[in-house]
Amino acid sequence: MDLTSYAELAVLLVNSEDALDSLEGARRFLTEAGRGRQASRLTRADLEALRELRRELAGVFAAAARHDENGAVDRLNTLLVRHSVRPQISRHDGQRWHLHLTEGGRLSDEYAAGAVMGLTTLVTDLGVDRLGVCQAAPCRRAYLDTSSNRSRRYCSERCATRANVAAYRARRRHLSGHGA
Repeated sequence: MDLTSYAELAVLLVNSEDALDSLEGARRFLTEAGRGRQASRLTRADLEALRELRRELAGVFAAAARHDENGAVDRLNTLLVRHSVRPQISRHDGQRWHLHLTEGGRLSDEYAAGAVMGLTTLVTDLGVDRLGVCQAAPCRRAYLDTSSNRSRRYCSERCATRANVAAYRARRRHLSGHGA
């Protein structure tokens, strides 16, 4: 099992914006995150726990964006202690036997274990610099840099295009101001 694929759960949660404003919104979020089978188990306690986890994970991404490697790792270590991982072998949806993290217990604990373990695996395998925060103003969405040359700076093509167009227009304004 590629545990780094679980890191995407952290990105989705950090970027969930208003999705956690209500139980219904959180259920939609979980379904969109591929956790629809679990969404029916969502409780108010889970919702609060997911909101807190979102704040904590955002802190990991913020530290990484500041190039504070020790800060990001310290935050991850704290989360690893708080959200213990219980692996289980599972088979569903016609798949072969594979590893899952925390089947059973509260839904928020399962989500946390997957997200935290995924980020931890990504950081230990590839480095803290693979966690990023979009550099396109005013966007502050988190992303995982899976590029071969560690060059990603934006959360999406849309933000990259918007930032490049803004930079181009700023250069043109600067040049036209000097040529007049």
